[in-house]
Amino acid sequence: MEAEGWYQDPFRRHQARWFSAGTPTALVSDHGAESHDAPPDTPITEALVPLAESEEEDGTDLLRSDAEPADRIFDPNAAWVSRADGTDEGGQG
Repeated sequence: MEAEGWYQDPFRRHQARWFSAGTPTALVSDHGAESHDAPPDTPITEALVPLAESEEEDGTDLLRSDAEPADRIFDPNAAWVSRADGTDEGGQG
C-alpha cells in the first residue's frame, strides 16, 4: 500500500511531510504549523514513519465558520416569524 497522510519528514527538513499516493508533497508541518517546501530530488533511503493521529490532527478541534453555537438550536419557524413581524429572532422584539 502506498503512503498516504502525514509521515516524519524523511529528508529531515521538517517534523512532518504529507505523502500522497506514496509520493512526498510540498505540504510540511512544524510544531503544528503547516507550510510548503518542495521535497528535494534525492531518493528516500529509509523506511517511512507515519505520525500517530492525535486529537489535534483529526479535525475534531476545528469548527465550521457557518456552524451554530452548540447551545443554540436553529428554529426555522422563529426565523420566519422574526422577518415577518420585524422583530429579532423568534418574535422577541
